This record gives sequence, C-alpha cells and structure tokens, in this order.
Amino acid sequence: MLLKSDRGLKTKLNTAEFELLVPANNKNTAFQAIKAGADAVYIGYKKYGARIQAGNSMEDLIWVVEFAHLYGVKVYITLNTILNNDEINQAEKIIQKLYEIKADGIIIQDMGILECDLPPIPLIASTQCHNNSIEKIRFLEKTGFKRVILPREISLNEIKEIRKNTNIELECFIHGALCMSYSGQCYLSYMNGGRSANRGECAQPCRKKYSLKDSNGKYIAKNKYLLSLKDLNLSDYLEDLILSGITSFKIEGRLKNQNYVINTTAYYRQAIDKILNNYGLKRSSEGFSEYDFEPDLYKTFNRGYTKYYIDGEKNDIATINYNSSIGEYIGIVQEVRKNYFSLKTNILNNGDGICFFNEDKELLGTNINKTENNLVFPSSIKGIKPGIKIYRNYNRLFDKKLENTNITRKIPVNLRVREIDCGYIFFLEDKKNNCACYMTDKNYEPAMDKEKAVKTLVIQLSKSGNTEFKVIKTDIKIKNIPFIKVSQINNIRRILTERLRQIRRKNYDYQKRTNNIQITEYPVLKLDYHANIFNEKAGLFYKKRGCIVEEKALETQNKIENKELMISKYCLKKQFNLCPKQTPIKKYTEPFILIDEFNKEHYLVEFDCKDCVMKIRARN
Repeated sequence: MLLKSDRGLKTKLNTAEFELLVPANNKNTAFQAIKAGADAVYIGYKKYGARIQAGNSMEDLIWVVEFAHLYGVKVYITLNTILNNDEINQAEKIIQKLYEIKADGIIIQDMGILECDLPPIPLIASTQCHNNSIEKIRFLEKTGFKRVILPREISLNEIKEIRKNTNIELECFIHGALCMSYSGQCYLSYMNGGRSANRGECAQPCRKKYSLKDSNGKYIAKNKYLLSLKDLNLSDYLEDLILSGITSFKIEGRLKNQNYVINTTAYYRQAIDKILNNYGLKRSSEGFSEYDFEPDLYKTFNRGYTKYYIDGEKNDIATINYNSSIGEYIGIVQEVRKNYFSLKTNILNNGDGICFFNEDKELLGTNINKTENNLVFPSSIKGIKPGIKIYRNYNRLFDKKLENTNITRKIPVNLRVREIDCGYIFFLEDKKNNCACYMTDKNYEPAMDKEKAVKTLVIQLSKSGNTEFKVIKTDIKIKNIPFIKVSQINNIRRILTERLRQIRRKNYDYQKRTNNIQITEYPVLKLDYHANIFNEKAGLFYKKRGCIVEEKALETQNKIENKELMISKYCLKKQFNLCPKQTPIKKYTEPFILIDEFNKEHYLVEFDCKDCVMKIRARN
C-alpha cells in the first residue's frame, strides 16, 4: 500500500513500464520464453558473454530480435566479460552490428567499451560491475548508462535508498542460482584452474566439496559443499520490489533448459500481472499468454529456495550437504520392504526421479520403476528408511507436458469493415494504433442470406490460427452485403495479418541512447585488481575520471598469492553457529583454513564482523 508521502514514487510507478526479463541460451529458448510471456530476453553473442557456453550467431540474434519485436519484447545482448586489447576492438564492431539489427541494449562490465566509437545503443551495467553503492550507481547514471543490474545481495531498504537518490532504471534478480560471492569480485575459479568468471569461464568452484579447519588443524566441517547456496526465489516479494522502484525483474539461467525457462516464465508472468493489475500499472510488452499447464516453481530445477538478504536478514541459505536439485517435497516414508516403500499419499509416477537425505545427511537418488496406490517401487531401495523425507527432482509427466506444450501468445486486435463507393475496406488495428488495411472492389454478387453472409465474414476474419493476433472486437458497417467465398475471405485475412505484422515491425519503438558518455568523477580514487581493468582503454576510462590505477586485473598477473579471491555476505561462522553475536565462547582458533577436497588447495578464511562479510584469500 502506498502512503500519501510516497506521491513521488507513485508518479514514477504510473509512468513506468514493468518488465519480466528472461534468460535464453539459444533462439529456440528465446522463442519459448517470449511465447510464455517474457517482456524482454537476455541472450549472448558467440563471443564475450559471461556464459561462454551460451553463445549465438548473429543470424540467430537477428531472428530473435525480429520475432521479439512483433510483441514489443526487448532483446538485450550480454557482452559482459572483461576484454583484452584485441578483443575490445572486435567488440566495437560487434556492438555496431547489434545496433544495426536493433538490439535493445548491451549488458557490459568492461568500461573500456565506453572509450570505443559506440553507436547510440542503450548501455546496461552488468551486476559484474559491482553496483553495490549509491555513489557507484550515480556515477553510472551520469556516465551514460540507461540501467544498472543490482547485486543479488541487495535488500529492500537498500533498493529504496537507491531509488530515492537516482533516476536510472533498476533491474533486480528475482529467481535462480546464486553466486555466493559479490558479482565481479570472485577469482576462485581463476585461482583453481585458470578459468576466469570475468572471462565467461566460471568452473563453479562454489559447488565443490570443501573442508574447514581452524589454525590448530581442528576440523569444523569435513567434506561438505561449504560454498554452495540455495536458489533465489523472491516470488513473495514482487509487490515490495515494485513499490521499492524495481522495473525489471530478472530470472537467472542462461545455461538452463527450455522447460525451466517455460515454467519459471509462466509462473512469474501470472504473479507479476496480478500485482500490476491491482495497481493499474503497465507491463512493457504486448500480448497475453495462455498455458495448457499449471506452472510450479518446485517442479523444476531448484536446490531448495531462499529469499537471500532481501529483507536484510541472514537466513538459512546454504546447501552444505548437497549441490544439485532436490525439486519438490513429496512426503515421509512410512514403511520399507525388500523392494518398495510406502507413503501416506502417493503422487509419484513411473519414471520419476526421487532423492532423499540418508542418516549421514548425504543426498542420494534413484528412479521410480512403478507405483501401486501408496506403494513405490524404486530402482534401488538402498538408504531408504522409515521417517525419511522424499523429494521428487525429476517429474516425468510434468517435463513431458512442458516439452509438448502449446503456449499461445496473442496480441489483441480490432477488425473493421467499411463500404465505400468503389468497394469495401477491411481494417485490422492493434491497441497502439498500428493499422493494416485492404480494399476490394464491388465485383461480388449480393448475398441472398445477408445475416449468414455477415456471420461468415465475422467468423472467417476472426480466425487467427497460428498468427500472433487475436480479434477481440469486430465492427462491420456495410449497406450492400456481398457474398464473398470463404477462400476469398481467408485470403483477405492473411493479407491483413501479414501487413499488420510488417507495420508493427516498422513502427517498433526502438529507443536509442539519447545521452552522451560523460566524464564524471569516479567515487573510488585508487583502483587495484578488483576494478578488473584488463585493457588499455579501460585504464584510460578510469584515468580520465580521476582514478589512480595501481593494479590491473588479476587475470593479467602471474602471482596471486595472498590475494583476496572472494568476498561474500554468506558467512561460515554463522553457518556453524560460531558468530560472536550468537556464541561468545570461542571454540576454534582463527584464521580458518578452507581446503578444496579435489585438488587439496588451501585458502585462508577471514571474517570482517564489522561489515558482516566473509573473505577467502589465497595463501602464500
């Protein structure tokens, strides 16, 4: 509920357009995302995106842009890696091409790009830019960015403060996998095997097993997924986010499959629309989607859900006993026999995948061979005992339904038919006043049954078939009712829809970047490797803005001993109830040592209790 004191925000809300932003790893996924209700998609070119495995050709991007723009859906291209001197020159040419095909914006991290000769394509500051303060966001706004992607760790109160002090568009993650480190400030993958997250090659070391010791060699935890977090789910906070000033709601997952994208998009489309309708607010694209399935966030990939820090509290966010999907909770095992177990009620199906935690808290899984009432016959009964909770991490019927789903997304249009002296004019018009027309002469026999002839016109002209249009209103005002063959009416309809399609493409509201790139003082004077300066143009960018570049990106250095590799709001002390605020008695001696159980690398773990953050550092 908005208060009287929120009049300024209310004005901004009423003039804003709200966007559900969906990931796409290829053009087929983009197609499904748009059909399912995305207002925008983000997708990578074959080079320089932060998910190197999810690259696409320029030809495929052209197809996605043309299809998306029919619905008023925006397409953002991810170019959010740091670039070397040769790559940044290549990126300049790619950006020019992306502007020519009318991509709606580029998501970037490397500030060297702003030293290039850029076309007026909108600029979006990737979360990799470490947009963690009002001062940095103000700087990006003054510099020429249209939007900033806020860090996953942000709280509602912080969003409200940013909104009060800036006018730039704010994009926020609402769903999907979490990085435990501050975005753009993680070098653990690079340290571990030379695969830099800032170069699009993250090896996901946070999903590996680690042990934790104190400085005396005493184990705090052994062989656990100590850095693995649950997945983000802010579906209960959408209204709060809207009222706090977020206009773009982002689903994570450019490496996820189509079923994940379809299900999450449909779920959040319905949830966001309900809130927008309650407040009389507008979404940014057109068309309404209809589904032949019931979206359910627990029926698709998830490691369990967390609200993370959206309300400022450090809640249960880690999955130290597993690192993969657990899916949906099914029930508690009642009885176990030689080759089956029983549940109170059974909604499992043949071919489903299930998982459970054994007595050692390890996540184990098996498949379902068959079910009989409340009896379940798995491929393996090993580890299943009475009282164990069963989860379904593969729902065969649901996945099959999504694979064969027939989502329709229709743009509402009005149909008019008018009579003039020399013939008849047919109009097809959308809500944005795009209008296609087709005129025929009067070389038709007069209709013997006028009522039937008009009815046939309405029925045949209203058929939308596989097109993106749906006639919601017809207005036929003609005095001399003609008899027109069904095949002729169908041809008129095809001509009208194709013309309206072309007109919509031509009239798409492509928003160029209107502000020039400005030189304004950067809020940090001295820059070390955390600034991720990887090329000469990036160094020049910061020097123009009053910075002293003391150190280039870590990826340019041979020795990285004692470097801070990761900083996180997630805290291992808190995870094991060792936080001084919780337990004043010290059980272990610091510093703690984190041990990679695969390659036996050792890292120092430091705790900044004043700022309530944890740091992982390379050892000497």
